[in-house]
Amino acid sequence: MTSDSLHRRSFRAMGSGISIALQAPSQDAHKALNEAAGWFRQLERSLSRFDPDSDLCNLNRSSGTPTHVASPLWEAIRVALAAAEATEGLVTPTLLQAVELAGYDRSFDSLPTDRDEPLPRETPSGPSTLATDFRGIVLDQVSQTVKLPTGIQLDLGGTAKGWAADTIAARLGKVGAIQVDAGGDIAMSGPMLGGQPWKIAVDSPMQPGAMLGVVQLAWGGIATSGRYYRKWQRNGVWQHHIIDPHTGRPSTTDVVSATVVAATAVAAEVAAKRVLILGSKQGLAWLESEPTLAGLVVTEAGSVLESERMRHYWQ
Repeated sequence: MTSDSLHRRSFRAMGSGISIALQAPSQDAHKALNEAAGWFRQLERSLSRFDPDSDLCNLNRSSGTPTHVASPLWEAIRVALAAAEATEGLVTPTLLQAVELAGYDRSFDSLPTDRDEPLPRETPSGPSTLATDFRGIVLDQVSQTVKLPTGIQLDLGGTAKGWAADTIAARLGKVGAIQVDAGGDIAMSGPMLGGQPWKIAVDSPMQPGAMLGVVQLAWGGIATSGRYYRKWQRNGVWQHHIIDPHTGRPSTTDVVSATVVAATAVAAEVAAKRVLILGSKQGLAWLESEPTLAGLVVTEAGSVLESERMRHYWQ
């Protein structure tokens, strides 16, 4: 194995498959990948909403009271609130109760494919407030405490994996060329050592195992948000994990999946969710208005629609 070989590490963490490719001219590659795997698992212990002993669950039990949080959770909350502000609450971390009421109240691996309970009529706080609930969260940087409004609980699934991918890409980018894939949220620190872009397959949501094509990226991030994978039935009605805060229910637009290229993985992740919730017409128009973004959507009818800038990234 040459010193600049591509070293790979795959494992599960944060409820998803994690894959890291590190092209390093250093014998430190093995050590760096081990450290990255350990950090992802540390994040899972801190941010999991399914582990009652996690930092996040402890914070959620303390709503209404300022609570000191460890640095990983603190940073993850800051990123989530920045996304909520940028999207005017369309992608917000305050949707835990809505996600659980839709039936996603345990890890996906143990979630029944069909549950007999009827859907609730509305979320506890009411859909009209879900897009603004995040504004009541109080962060004190000096004491590193977080105060959640009474009755509000957090789910950081909308931003955490993209943020984690960006963070590891930045850290290991000092060792060599790296690509980090955290459950489909992919970050690159720069091109491969020979200057070539990374190649990323974009899967078809309609045909398992098929690809829509291959994207070439030298740096930045790409993410796909879809309602075709994490889905289940409740009383015979299909549900998924992407909540529209205007209704408090899983999004019902014509978009089955949205893929976005952005400057970072977390920016791509947030934008893809925003496009899925907005729908194909409004979502693509928004993408066209944002000069740092490119993307595509797959609709329920099977159409593949892409923004003008997305055409520059296909292999």
